[in-house]
Amino acid sequence: MLLSSRTPLRVSFFGGGTDYPDYFERFPGAVVGMAIDRYVYVSALRLSDIINYKYRLSYSRLEMVNDSSELEHPVVRAVLDHYGIEQPLDISIQADLPASSGLGSSSAFTVGLVNLIGALKGRTLTRLDLGQAAIHVEQVLLKENVGVQDQLHAAFGGLNRFDFVDGRTRITPVQMTSACESHLLNSLVLVYTGQTRFASKVLTEQVQATRERKIDAELSHLLALVSQSIDVLEGPDPEAMLKDFGAMMHEGWQTKRRLSAGVSNPAIDELYDAALAAGALGGKLCGAGGGGFLLMVVPPERRAAFESAMQGCSLIPVGMDRHGSVILTQ
Repeated sequence: MLLSSRTPLRVSFFGGGTDYPDYFERFPGAVVGMAIDRYVYVSALRLSDIINYKYRLSYSRLEMVNDSSELEHPVVRAVLDHYGIEQPLDISIQADLPASSGLGSSSAFTVGLVNLIGALKGRTLTRLDLGQAAIHVEQVLLKENVGVQDQLHAAFGGLNRFDFVDGRTRITPVQMTSACESHLLNSLVLVYTGQTRFASKVLTEQVQATRERKIDAELSHLLALVSQSIDVLEGPDPEAMLKDFGAMMHEGWQTKRRLSAGVSNPAIDELYDAALAAGALGGKLCGAGGGGFLLMVVPPERRAAFESAMQGCSLIPVGMDRHGSVILTQ
């Protein structure tokens, strides 16, 4: 039987940078963001032992090996070894959007793979278990410079606030009226910069600056925007909510640009300014920075003019995933 996991990508709104251990082990950290209706799919099929290889792994390349230690894909190699997977498997990986684009695809893949391996072993994982297991893989087994919000968004789905205090994670869904939620979702659009990057490399300077407390003021500001944004998102008036939310996104982006020299570049700044001129209320670059997607807030009544002005750019509307990582069977 073919088993598959479907795991959502995410867009982060506020608080990014405070979800790194170098920060929240000293101060409370918090983020707010949303899982989106674009996904990473991981499928696995048990192989017959008469085939002349033990593992077949298909992604942007094809690997066929007889021992998991021979796999070049670091996450798959680490997960198979960590969970003691011995049965022959054919594993394939697919995604709706390109990797290294700031939407948390690496963590979504890790969450999806861990979820799939759990299903193969007949184990039931809570969403918190799943997110924490993926964090362990990335931070401990692979020693990557990553935070903890991407794995949690992928595991839980929805629009949530995550707080990191005293070694614990608290999950609080954002409580929006249907009118405000619909207005927000109809206003979010991804704009592709045409540049990809590897988050771990981009974050090296930021993590070092965090350790040396050089960006405490900037991170404190981004943290303050989390609580402020919840008040805005949970307000009663859709029009006022969107206006304030767009302004806060712009404010947060100006602060985020100061976290490290690798966050933005002249081409990204030019594209962002063009999006504002085309009618966006505000926005930010998704993920660590350096490339990927801009997330822009464009009121529905301005969308047609915005799309016309941004001709030549790849524009992707954003919906919400409400389920998190799930197992599909065929």
